[in-house]
Amino acid sequence: MDPSQADRFEEISLPHLGAAYNLARWLVRNDADAEDVVQEAYLRAFRFLDGYRGGDSRTWLLTIVRRTCYTWLRKNRARDLTDSIDDSPNDVAIDFSDPELLLLRAADTQMVREALYALPPEYREVLVMRELEQMSYKEIALVADLPIGTVMSRLARGRKSLKGLLTARTTAERRGSAS
Repeated sequence: MDPSQADRFEEISLPHLGAAYNLARWLVRNDADAEDVVQEAYLRAFRFLDGYRGGDSRTWLLTIVRRTCYTWLRKNRARDLTDSIDDSPNDVAIDFSDPELLLLRAADTQMVREALYALPPEYREVLVMRELEQMSYKEIALVADLPIGTVMSRLARGRKSLKGLLTARTTAERRGSAS
């Protein structure tokens, strides 16, 4: 291995390790599997480093991570990929010294996480890239190999579906506690 190639790879890829893991974790829905997928994606990226012609290294790397995730899902959990977007449901300041508020916030975070996991992969991936990774529509379109209009549409539908799931869950919890 050429030391300059290793240095170049580190310079290009290491700053995006957190984003790569985050995207993989949301797509494969398991921390350990996400670590394996990111490791495989980084190996692929290193193998094909000569194909990187400059530009946005984050977009290049996350494209590889995304493709590696879907390859891994097809091999290990093909059923997770059968959830299509057609099957989706219809369309304050916090006082950290208060344990009750901290518990409620943790419950809300868990509820959002579960609702996000319940979304079809097509919605989940664009929401994660946009809302958690703060990627632009153009960057998402490049990573997901989609037209920008499709990215915008999936984001809108994903947000609507997420809101519906959260509303349904909140309503069900209120009914359960009122009984």
